Amino acid sequence: MPDVITRAGTAGRDRRRSELREFLMSRRARVSPAEVGLPDGGARRRTPGLRREEVAVLAGVGASWYQWLEQGRDISVSPQVLDAVGRVLRLSNTERRHLYVLAGLNPPAAEVEPSKRDMCEGLRRLIDTWMPYPAHIMDRYYNCVLYNDAAATVLGMRPETTWNCILDFFTDPLYRSRARNWEHNARTVVAQFRATCAANPDDEGFQQVLADLTEASAEFAALWEERDIEDAGQIRKELDHPLVGLLSLESTALQVPARPDLTIVLHTPLEEANTAAKLEWLASPEGRRGAMYPVAG
Repeated sequence: MPDVITRAGTAGRDRRRSELREFLMSRRARVSPAEVGLPDGGARRRTPGLRREEVAVLAGVGASWYQWLEQGRDISVSPQVLDAVGRVLRLSNTERRHLYVLAGLNPPAAEVEPSKRDMCEGLRRLIDTWMPYPAHIMDRYYNCVLYNDAAATVLGMRPETTWNCILDFFTDPLYRSRARNWEHNARTVVAQFRATCAANPDDEGFQQVLADLTEASAEFAALWEERDIEDAGQIRKELDHPLVGLLSLESTALQVPARPDLTIVLHTPLEEANTAAKLEWLASPEGRRGAMYPVAG
């Protein structure tokens, strides 16, 4: 068995090195000398894009070292050098992370590509299509970016709240009055928030949210001190709605790789309490007329 594991590991490493070679060659061929301030050499230049030696000079590394890197040899590679190569080859954030993986290093944190920043209209269509079930979108600091009509009707999301989902969870009296299993879920919410904070220890935005929560809620502060930690996933919610009674929902947190700064939270009706039918009625014209709070547009 150890021999099988060793052979599998060697094969995987060889495939990664082969992919590294092909990837660097393809990215090098995309960049013209003129784009990096070099003479193009006219008709005498046979190499498409940059030569290896040119990449090495522009990245500040030895020509032999870069050749070994592109050949996929077993050499020492640092993040600083890979970043320098990535800048010369004009890699996107996704391509830069891919380069790290192929080189056998932990990739840097994902960033939003400039071309992907304008995705909100598409995400709005996504959560509106989720109707009549609640759905909303949060930024990395749990601030609510978008929510659909069902989230307003069922979860009580409305313009006059703070728009920070975890702060509302602890301080919004409307949501607290509806949440049957609030105490149980509070532990999970805090544990998931601690995991997110731990993954971003130097991010002042998370520290500000933490300070706001600790000041606003003694219950949050007490749970925070227990130091439980849990990955984001699914949470079962039981809500008492003033019009239809018990609603049993399962919320699922999803992330879009192209927008790592956003989390989509979709609520799916569970079989208990005829929840799906109740949500459909709340979204109907009759249900909207009977709602105690206006539906957000």
